[in-house]
Amino acid sequence: MFCRFWPNSRKMALCVSLIDDLNKLKSRTGNERGLLMEAFVFLCLIRIAVLLVPFQRIAGFLGLIAQETPAMQSSAEQKTAATSIGWAVRAAAYRIPWAGQCLSQALAAMMMLKRRGISCVLYLGVAKDLNGQESLAAHAWLTCGDVFVTGEGGHEKFSVLAKFVVKGGR
Repeated sequence: MFCRFWPNSRKMALCVSLIDDLNKLKSRTGNERGLLMEAFVFLCLIRIAVLLVPFQRIAGFLGLIAQETPAMQSSAEQKTAATSIGWAVRAAAYRIPWAGQCLSQALAAMMMLKRRGISCVLYLGVAKDLNGQESLAAHAWLTCGDVFVTGEGGHEKFSVLAKFVVKGGR
Protein backbone atom coordinates (compact mmCIF):
# COMPACT_ATOMS: atom_id res chain seq x y z
CA MET A 1 0.00 0.00 0.00
CA PHE A 2 1.41 3.43 -0.97
CA CYS A 3 0.49 5.05 2.38
CA ARG A 4 3.28 3.29 4.28
CA PHE A 5 5.83 5.35 2.38
CA TRP A 6 4.49 8.57 3.83
CA PRO A 7 6.36 9.33 7.06
CA ASN A 8 4.00 12.05 8.29
CA SER A 9 1.27 10.56 10.52
CA ARG A 10 -1.24 13.23 9.43
CA LYS A 11 -0.72 12.29 5.78
CA MET A 12 -1.08 8.64 6.76
CA ALA A 13 -4.39 9.32 8.54
CA LEU A 14 -5.66 11.26 5.54
CA CYS A 15 -4.68 8.42 3.23
CA VAL A 16 -6.38 5.81 5.41
CA SER A 17 -9.49 7.98 5.62
CA LEU A 18 -9.54 8.37 1.84
CA ILE A 19 -9.24 4.61 1.35
CA ASP A 20 -12.06 4.02 3.86
CA ASP A 21 -14.25 6.55 2.03
CA LEU A 22 -13.54 4.89 -1.32
CA ASN A 23 -14.43 1.48 0.12
CA LYS A 24 -17.67 2.91 1.50
CA LEU A 25 -18.41 4.46 -1.88
CA LYS A 26 -17.93 1.11 -3.61
CA SER A 27 -20.48 -0.47 -1.28
CA ARG A 28 -23.16 2.11 -2.21
CA THR A 29 -25.74 1.61 -4.93
CA GLY A 30 -25.40 3.39 -8.26
CA ASN A 31 -28.23 5.74 -7.30
CA GLU A 32 -26.51 6.68 -4.03
CA ARG A 33 -23.20 7.28 -5.81
CA GLY A 34 -25.00 9.48 -8.33
CA LEU A 35 -26.62 11.51 -5.53
CA LEU A 36 -23.22 11.95 -3.85
CA MET A 37 -21.63 13.20 -7.08
CA GLU A 38 -24.54 15.56 -7.70
CA ALA A 39 -24.24 16.87 -4.12
CA PHE A 40 -20.50 17.49 -4.61
CA VAL A 41 -21.18 19.42 -7.81
CA PHE A 42 -23.90 21.57 -6.25
CA LEU A 43 -21.82 22.25 -3.12
CA CYS A 44 -18.95 23.42 -5.36
CA LEU A 45 -21.21 25.62 -7.48
CA ILE A 46 -22.86 27.12 -4.43
CA ARG A 47 -19.49 27.81 -2.82
CA ILE A 48 -18.42 29.73 -5.91
CA ALA A 49 -21.75 31.61 -6.05
CA VAL A 50 -21.60 32.57 -2.36
CA LEU A 51 -18.06 33.89 -2.81
CA LEU A 52 -18.68 35.83 -6.03
CA VAL A 53 -22.36 36.81 -6.16
CA PRO A 54 -24.16 39.19 -3.77
CA PHE A 55 -26.79 37.40 -1.68
CA GLN A 56 -29.58 39.59 -3.10
CA ARG A 57 -28.92 38.08 -6.53
CA ILE A 58 -28.81 34.56 -5.07
CA ALA A 59 -32.08 35.20 -3.22
CA GLY A 60 -33.80 35.79 -6.55
CA PHE A 61 -33.21 32.14 -7.45
CA LEU A 62 -34.36 30.69 -4.13
CA GLY A 63 -38.09 30.72 -4.72
CA LEU A 64 -41.06 32.63 -3.39
CA ILE A 65 -40.60 34.53 -0.16
CA ALA A 66 -43.44 33.45 2.11
CA GLN A 67 -44.81 34.94 5.30
CA GLU A 68 -46.80 31.84 6.10
CA THR A 69 -45.89 28.46 4.74
CA PRO A 70 -48.82 26.53 3.36
CA ALA A 71 -49.13 22.97 4.59
CA MET A 72 -47.09 21.27 1.91
CA GLN A 73 -48.00 17.68 1.30
CA SER A 74 -45.33 15.32 0.07
CA SER A 75 -45.84 11.80 -1.15
CA ALA A 76 -43.97 8.90 0.43
CA GLU A 77 -41.80 8.72 -2.69
CA GLN A 78 -40.91 12.42 -2.42
CA LYS A 79 -40.09 12.06 1.29
CA THR A 80 -37.82 9.11 0.52
CA ALA A 81 -36.07 11.13 -2.21
CA ALA A 82 -35.70 14.10 0.17
CA THR A 83 -34.22 11.87 2.87
CA SER A 84 -31.73 10.38 0.38
CA ILE A 85 -30.78 13.83 -0.89
CA GLY A 86 -30.26 15.04 2.68
CA TRP A 87 -27.95 12.09 3.34
CA ALA A 88 -25.96 12.74 0.16
CA VAL A 89 -25.54 16.46 0.86
CA ARG A 90 -24.44 15.89 4.46
CA ALA A 91 -22.01 13.14 3.40
CA ALA A 92 -20.53 15.30 0.62
CA ALA A 93 -20.32 18.39 2.86
CA TYR A 94 -18.38 16.40 5.43
CA ARG A 95 -15.77 15.50 2.81
CA ILE A 96 -15.25 18.78 0.95
CA PRO A 97 -12.04 20.68 1.74
CA TRP A 98 -13.86 23.87 2.80
CA ALA A 99 -16.50 24.32 5.46
CA GLY A 100 -19.80 23.04 4.08
CA GLN A 101 -21.99 25.08 6.40
CA CYS A 102 -25.75 24.89 6.81
CA LEU A 103 -26.52 27.47 4.12
CA SER A 104 -24.47 25.67 1.48
CA GLN A 105 -26.04 22.34 2.42
CA ALA A 106 -29.57 23.74 2.35
CA LEU A 107 -29.03 25.42 -1.02
CA ALA A 108 -27.47 22.30 -2.56
CA ALA A 109 -30.32 20.10 -1.33
CA MET A 110 -32.87 22.67 -2.51
CA MET A 111 -31.39 22.63 -6.01
CA MET A 112 -31.39 18.83 -6.06
CA LEU A 113 -35.04 18.70 -4.96
CA LYS A 114 -35.98 21.43 -7.45
CA ARG A 115 -34.41 19.40 -10.29
CA ARG A 116 -36.73 16.53 -9.35
CA GLY A 117 -39.83 18.72 -9.14
CA ILE A 118 -40.18 18.24 -5.38
CA SER A 119 -41.54 21.11 -3.25
CA CYS A 120 -39.48 22.30 -0.30
CA VAL A 121 -39.10 25.24 2.07
CA LEU A 122 -35.79 26.92 2.90
CA TYR A 123 -35.73 28.63 6.31
CA LEU A 124 -33.21 31.28 7.34
CA GLY A 125 -33.06 32.06 11.05
CA VAL A 126 -31.07 33.95 13.66
CA ALA A 127 -30.49 33.59 17.39
CA LYS A 128 -28.28 35.15 19.99
CA ASP A 129 -24.90 33.47 19.81
CA LEU A 130 -25.17 30.13 21.56
CA ASN A 131 -21.84 30.77 23.31
CA GLY A 132 -23.43 33.48 25.45
CA GLN A 133 -21.83 36.38 23.60
CA GLU A 134 -23.77 39.39 22.38
CA SER A 135 -23.34 38.48 18.72
CA LEU A 136 -25.90 36.77 16.52
CA ALA A 137 -25.73 33.28 15.07
CA ALA A 138 -27.43 32.32 11.81
CA HIS A 139 -28.77 29.00 10.61
CA ALA A 140 -30.41 27.62 7.48
CA TRP A 141 -32.51 24.49 7.19
CA LEU A 142 -34.57 22.84 4.50
CA THR A 143 -37.77 20.83 4.81
CA CYS A 144 -39.82 18.77 2.41
CA GLY A 145 -43.26 18.41 3.94
CA ASP A 146 -42.58 17.25 7.49
CA VAL A 147 -39.14 15.83 6.63
CA PHE A 148 -36.01 17.78 7.55
CA VAL A 149 -33.66 17.50 4.60
CA THR A 150 -30.79 19.52 6.11
CA GLY A 151 -30.11 21.59 9.22
CA GLU A 152 -32.44 19.88 11.67
CA GLY A 153 -30.01 19.99 14.58
CA GLY A 154 -30.72 23.04 16.74
CA HIS A 155 -33.16 24.73 14.35
CA GLU A 156 -35.67 25.25 17.17
CA LYS A 157 -33.30 27.76 18.85
CA PHE A 158 -33.52 30.12 15.88
CA SER A 159 -36.15 32.72 15.03
CA VAL A 160 -37.17 32.49 11.39
CA LEU A 161 -36.26 35.59 9.36
CA ALA A 162 -37.26 34.35 5.93
CA LYS A 163 -38.88 31.37 4.24
CA PHE A 164 -38.37 30.56 0.60
CA VAL A 165 -40.90 28.19 -0.91
CA VAL A 166 -39.91 26.15 -3.94
CA LYS A 167 -42.96 24.71 -5.65
CA GLY A 168 -42.75 21.21 -7.06
CA GLY A 169 -43.89 20.05 -10.44
CA ARG A 170 -42.01 20.16 -13.68
